[in-house]
Amino acid sequence: MPTPETSKPPGESSALRLRVLLPLPLAGAYDYRADPELGLKPGDFVDVPLGRRRAIGVVWDPEKKAGEPVAEAKLRDVIGRRAVPPLPAEMRRFIDWVSAYTLSPPGAVLRMAMSVPEAFDLPRPVLACRLSEAAPHPDTTDPGELRLTAARRRVLRELGTGPPRPLAELALAAAVGPGVVRGLVDMGWIEMVEVAKPRALWPDGAQKGPDLSAEQRAAAEALVGRLGQGFSVTLVDGVTGSGKTEVYFEAIAANIRAGKQSLVLLPEIALGAQWLSRFEQRFGAPPAVWHSEISLAQRRRTWREVAEGTLPVIVGARSALFLPFAKLGLIVVDEEHEAAFKQEDGVIYHARDMAVVRARHAAVPAVLVSATPSLETVINVERGRYTSVHLADRHAGASLPEIQTIDLRKAPPPRNTFLSPKLREAVAETLARGEQAMLFLNRRGYAPLTLCRTCGHRLNCPACTAWLVEHRRTGKLQCHHCGYTAPVPRACPSCGDDDSFVPCGPGVERVAEEAVALFPQARTAIVTSDTMTGPRAAEDFLSRMAGSEIDLLVGTQIVAKGHHFPRLTLVGVVDADLGLAGGDLRAAERTYQLLHQVAGRAGRAERPGRALLQTYMPEHPVMQALVALSRAPEARDRFLQTEAEERRRHGWPPFGRLAAIVVAGPDVAVVDRVARDLGRSAPSGNGIETLGPAPAPLSILRGRHRRRLLVKASREANLQAAIDSWLSGIRVPSNVRLQVDIDPYSFL
Repeated sequence: MPTPETSKPPGESSALRLRVLLPLPLAGAYDYRADPELGLKPGDFVDVPLGRRRAIGVVWDPEKKAGEPVAEAKLRDVIGRRAVPPLPAEMRRFIDWVSAYTLSPPGAVLRMAMSVPEAFDLPRPVLACRLSEAAPHPDTTDPGELRLTAARRRVLRELGTGPPRPLAELALAAAVGPGVVRGLVDMGWIEMVEVAKPRALWPDGAQKGPDLSAEQRAAAEALVGRLGQGFSVTLVDGVTGSGKTEVYFEAIAANIRAGKQSLVLLPEIALGAQWLSRFEQRFGAPPAVWHSEISLAQRRRTWREVAEGTLPVIVGARSALFLPFAKLGLIVVDEEHEAAFKQEDGVIYHARDMAVVRARHAAVPAVLVSATPSLETVINVERGRYTSVHLADRHAGASLPEIQTIDLRKAPPPRNTFLSPKLREAVAETLARGEQAMLFLNRRGYAPLTLCRTCGHRLNCPACTAWLVEHRRTGKLQCHHCGYTAPVPRACPSCGDDDSFVPCGPGVERVAEEAVALFPQARTAIVTSDTMTGPRAAEDFLSRMAGSEIDLLVGTQIVAKGHHFPRLTLVGVVDADLGLAGGDLRAAERTYQLLHQVAGRAGRAERPGRALLQTYMPEHPVMQALVALSRAPEARDRFLQTEAEERRRHGWPPFGRLAAIVVAGPDVAVVDRVARDLGRSAPSGNGIETLGPAPAPLSILRGRHRRRLLVKASREANLQAAIDSWLSGIRVPSNVRLQVDIDPYSFL
């Protein structure tokens, strides 16, 4: 391990006592001794001993209510400070807040801010080649005298006409192999010198953007006016295609000019390819990106440059929220309504809500952006906690798509098919005009269920209470919860019949199969999270759509939002009722948001668009609100008002609070015992009610049995304190895990 910046052994008499928080799921910070000459302050990254190993932690702020101190004789010494910028005070406060709110150990939250251990090592020096004083002149020296070959002459000529150059670049310019250059280094004719790291091309905040409409300009001025004025939250509420991105780009440009950093959160980085292209066109350079697909070297460089305050704009997934910004000036959460912002493992949090808290601790504005804002955000605007700007018109005069329902009770598809005659006719007409169409079904694979036609046996995941989904393109069955895969068995494991398995229900692959049979001349593409596996795949897909290489797109929610396809004029939703099933309290809201977004892909340019929703419930309030949307944009607000009244009546969020407690373990008897113990001692009264325990809808997940309790509370109740007190009194065996989810979004 590299030597820390300072490592003087502390003296016994003058040593200071410091709290050091480690990125581990421990109860809190540990006390250490430190030499005053180290000059350590809260926020400094330090090396400390931990058991028999060495760990990197952060000098934490003193406790407000300190308990019994650890005896001086038991304290161990801080080894030294790491040569990285300290963790800002606002970030330390944010980590403590997230820990308290989510009931997670503070070290587990800190680990998200220290997610790149390699970033704490000193950067490797950047070396380049330059001519030494001993180097011969390539044109006046006798070639035979010094073995000056033609290749060596080319290298020396290249170096004689400019500054030092990296070895690989020099070899390429001289048309030689790297070994030739290394040979000249060994001969002493070239020397390696340390040079400054090449500066990346950064976004230019002074570069002029596109002309904005009066409505867009007013919204942009409102956002720019809040920069540098402390904490605020603004909702940019605009119909699909209204130019919301260009509006907040103006705020980013002003923030760059002010020398501050901007953070933009996107729900799924695969959706960001078109966004990144628009950003680079607007600012002349790409932003830094932060997500799981980038290389370790890129993560290391980005983390350090964020901490140093040199990166002006970072766009990323929810984990980017925990980067240690030195000069944060603005946070933008695009598609703020998206459930993908909810982190379901480890420290469980909602990135939209935590972004608002992060902005509050940093005293900077937060901007939430959506065509279908969440009910939580809408209510915060109504209560005056947030402000809003509204974009009512589509860009360049484009009109909203006409949305119609197809009643499958009256116009069902032909037997063993899934596209109704009306939808088939609409697709055919669209393709005949040379326009693009999209068939949308939010279900991956070929079929959600495979069963034996002889005995009815269903193929289930061996580790989860879930059916295996057939993926015919890969020839496998897959569990979408744990990732288990297996080939389709030739014989039924229950009755032994051969070739007796049949698919039940449609997935996008099966819909695409039907579409290809109906429209064989159309160039059809399937786009799901299985096929769009990263930014590069997303770029390829967008290029094909823009280049008119795709006529008919069949996709899931990954293509339902954020994309701009000028030639796409028809969207057909195969199963509009899919999201309305189950006991999710947000089912209607989520279905409305998803169908609104997918319908909004149609008619975004000069050609008018249309969306057809196949449904068995055209009278459902969600379907009625969507149909009314193109005629009366206020239909969305009426729908949200109805949703709000229903939730207010029952005390559901955002008018009440929820927390989920999930007990999971390999032994069902032990899990049931722990769940019963929790149920017997569950908090009640003072505005708190506990429901359960009961088997979770996914009662077995990854081989672990799961029981669930739901705590319902009024807005005034101290939910975290009640849960913390409750759980601290329960003995939990080591093989059982208790997971606490404050403000749950998933009820599986």
